[in-house]
Amino acid sequence: MSTDNPICTDSLLPHIDQDTQRLAARMAQEIFATCFRESVEADSLPQLAELTSRCRNWCQAGSGEEASTLRLVLLISGLDQWGLAYCQAFGITALPALSALIGALRTGLDSRADARFQRFFGQIEQVEADAIDFKIELRRQIHLALWHAMAACDDAAASQPVLQTLGSLMLALNERMPELGWRLVADALAHIQIRLLSDTAPGPQAQAGTQTLFAALRGALPQERHQAIQAHATQAVLAWQQARRQA
Repeated sequence: MSTDNPICTDSLLPHIDQDTQRLAARMAQEIFATCFRESVEADSLPQLAELTSRCRNWCQAGSGEEASTLRLVLLISGLDQWGLAYCQAFGITALPALSALIGALRTGLDSRADARFQRFFGQIEQVEADAIDFKIELRRQIHLALWHAMAACDDAAASQPVLQTLGSLMLALNERMPELGWRLVADALAHIQIRLLSDTAPGPQAQAGTQTLFAALRGALPQERHQAIQAHATQAVLAWQQARRQA
């Protein structure tokens, strides 16, 4: 799913194109990983200044105030969503490095920039199609990261909190984005299946956890919505298999 094959109109594209949106999602993932390590392994925040400078420089490289603000909005939104997902999945009460970074980025805004930030942030939350390529890329990576964490667990008991978080995030996404959320869920499920098919020897926990996830979604979603998600995900997997055979 992508606006490369339009299903919706992203009104923000004049300010931030698809490639930049996807880059924002990947940057959020990379920077969160650094903040996560800092929070769980270190007593101090030695990389905070470096990370803050890097984020600000990238945001300021946008072509105009709107573009720069949107870069910051996407970056902070992505960091926040990564943090919430990991705190929920692993029972973490706080990520000091992440909180410090987000705070540093926000406090650096003047009143005009802050008002613009809040306007765009609210718009992206309320309008499903706006920044859709960012949303697709971000949620795909978050869902896959949790799936990999689940697959790496030693047993079903250890994987349960991660698996429950993954399912809850998908259901919440479907509810929060009634028009397009199901497509993001389908995208994530397709990529999970592709990971299983790509691995010559997927572990038993990966297979069992995936079956549990799919069964839970089938039970929690309305039948029509679940069928649409499954059909969309299957189509994507079949396209991937065909492209691999041709290659």
